[in-house]
Amino acid sequence: MREAVIVEAVRTAVGKRNGGLSGMHAADLSAVVLGALVERTGIDPEVVDDVIWGCVSQVGDQSSNVGRYAVLAAGWPESIPGTTVNRACGSSQQALDFAAQAVMSGQQDVVVAGGVEVMSRVPLGAARSTGMPYGPQVLTRYQDFSFNQGISAEKIARKWGFARERLDAFSALSHERAAAARDAGAFEAQITAVSTEGATTVTLDEGIRRGTSVETLAKLRPAFTEDGVIHAGNASQISDGAAALLVTTPRKARELGLTPLVRYRAGVVTGSDPVLMLTGPILATEKVLRKTGVGLPEVGVFEVNEAFAPVPLAWLAETGADPALLNPLGGAIALGHPLGASGAVLMTRMVHHMRDHGIRYGLQTMCEGGGTANATLVELVSPAS
Repeated sequence: MREAVIVEAVRTAVGKRNGGLSGMHAADLSAVVLGALVERTGIDPEVVDDVIWGCVSQVGDQSSNVGRYAVLAAGWPESIPGTTVNRACGSSQQALDFAAQAVMSGQQDVVVAGGVEVMSRVPLGAARSTGMPYGPQVLTRYQDFSFNQGISAEKIARKWGFARERLDAFSALSHERAAAARDAGAFEAQITAVSTEGATTVTLDEGIRRGTSVETLAKLRPAFTEDGVIHAGNASQISDGAAALLVTTPRKARELGLTPLVRYRAGVVTGSDPVLMLTGPILATEKVLRKTGVGLPEVGVFEVNEAFAPVPLAWLAETGADPALLNPLGGAIALGHPLGASGAVLMTRMVHHMRDHGIRYGLQTMCEGGGTANATLVELVSPAS
């Protein structure tokens, strides 16, 4: 089977709700990162076999195959197809897996994977506003559970014994790490500027709150239950953003004059308890490491999406990974979680971090609504390989 490599990874800054990117249509925001791929690699879009695009709330501005309209908005040839996938928060991570699988199988040679979500324009839960997606048989099976992720996060916190102060300390650290990363210029090479209709250029992630502490977070009220531990400060932020990855084979990369960043080693997806819902990354991590034969101590960076603070903390408790290697640049609590874009955003962050620090293996995993999770392992490609 052929190898798949990522030769470029680019993202927009992540905008906060009603922030700098809120006026952008999802297709137009997607076009920004597609254009950046072409500019950075020098490829002719004609070589792209497909564009696989993640998006969660596929209604309104994001309906009717936003992946296809992203291609057209970018000015690419009409012959270039595009499709939109939805695996909840892991949508663009799944898009990467699909792209790699297409390349490795020999069916396609050059595929763009990525995603978008403009939550300011298409609010969280908009797709459910006109109906019940679960159906009576699912509700009966799970005793009429609401499938509310916030309630699931509360259940995880109770099961693993995480007090609110522990969750808030993790959240404060996320902001601290994100601020330090931005100050050090860690995000500059991966972010492409977005010029909005108001002549504003967005280049910085907007969710970082300097000085966040356990004491400041203690002032926030629980969001889901009166005596709960989950609140706005230890949960991911509602955000806007897009990201794109160019996937091909080593041979095709050489033909195009491109240097691979990382080698795609494996991607897996797993199901888990849909009531706890957000614990899938634990199983997915075990599965991808078993599939590749790579040991946990060999991995130099982990990106575990911070949907809620209990999620990466439970993952850490169960895997025994080094906490210093978990989300070293901050996570969604500080940097935001633009749903369908987040998988590609995390991979972009991780790939650039691996290159900047010479890290051989990186592992990314994402919890997802309904109790599924993706995990992807990539390996740094040295210049000589």
